[in-house]
Amino acid sequence: MPSGRCLEILPKYVHDTANVKEPRKLLCRIIQAAMDLPFRDVGVANLALFDAPVSEWVIRQFLLAVDRLVKRGLRFDYAQMEEEQRFLRGQLDIARQLRQPVGRQHLFRIRHDVFLPDGAENRLIKSALVIAGTSTQDARNWRLAHELRGLIAEIPSSQQIREDFKSWRRDRLMAHYEPVRPWCELILRQQLPLAGSGAWRGISLLFPMEKLFERYVETNLREALPGDVRFVSQSTSKYLCAHEEQGFFQLRPDILLSRQGQRWVLDTKWKLLHTLDRANHYGLSQSDFYQLFAYGQKHLGGKGDVILIYPKTSEFFAPLPPFHFSDSLRLWVLPFDLHEKQLIEPILKLLPCSPCDKTRIPTLLYQ
Repeated sequence: MPSGRCLEILPKYVHDTANVKEPRKLLCRIIQAAMDLPFRDVGVANLALFDAPVSEWVIRQFLLAVDRLVKRGLRFDYAQMEEEQRFLRGQLDIARQLRQPVGRQHLFRIRHDVFLPDGAENRLIKSALVIAGTSTQDARNWRLAHELRGLIAEIPSSQQIREDFKSWRRDRLMAHYEPVRPWCELILRQQLPLAGSGAWRGISLLFPMEKLFERYVETNLREALPGDVRFVSQSTSKYLCAHEEQGFFQLRPDILLSRQGQRWVLDTKWKLLHTLDRANHYGLSQSDFYQLFAYGQKHLGGKGDVILIYPKTSEFFAPLPPFHFSDSLRLWVLPFDLHEKQLIEPILKLLPCSPCDKTRIPTLLYQ
């Protein structure tokens, strides 16, 4: 802040602000699990860094920045060359020419300038492109990385990364290179930015926590569910109503599960619940219930279970009793433990158990 104070905003599930190390680590894990999100660039700030593998999201942002740079044009500069040729070009180096041996007097020692893109900035970009192309597992990133490497094939990779970063120019002619530099640093140093005061000066980003929580739950549920469970995220197959034979108001539940002919709808909400405050409906939103009711009618045909998932806190640490829309449609409100990466009441308990599951999955909720 202008006064010199540092303002740090942590996930709102934290109540004890004395110990902020764990919330910081947790936030890093959540961001790493969902790094393909849209973000807002809020300018340059002093940040801290933490060691982490280069993610597909970082690679994608770097490649898009380089693509814009290449379309605008790479910076070329004159470099002085001293060589020996059979022809005259540029300036003759008279002192060296006079010292030529007798058998080489037919060769000219010349000095001339060559217009090349071989600058420190372009060498660093080439090195980062090589790492991005070999590290990515995403087909789009791999394709774009190899296209860009082909466009700058004549530029060598950087052999002295630290020195080239020191030589990176910041004058007005190199202003269009500035958006690329932070991504180059993150890729070449194998680090990611952390919101907090630090020595690294680079891009400051804002992520929507509701989307981070949604992706975090989705990633961990995919790993926990059996292989025969069909997992669909952001399903777009249903509409709220039809008008002139066209769907109106598309329904997009966060997660849609199906197994053995049955289906379940899951939706995540980044909100705080208070299980002791029943007078205010525990902090639940009526609009969220309307939303889940519509999901249940369209995706489940008005029969089955829909589930709302909220972050676990000290005031919401156990599932609430089920809510009944009707005799055949129920809504469950479950907490998700951000540290343990699992639902307090595992979602598997809602699924019909096969013989191989009964030895390890208790069936409490679906009865």
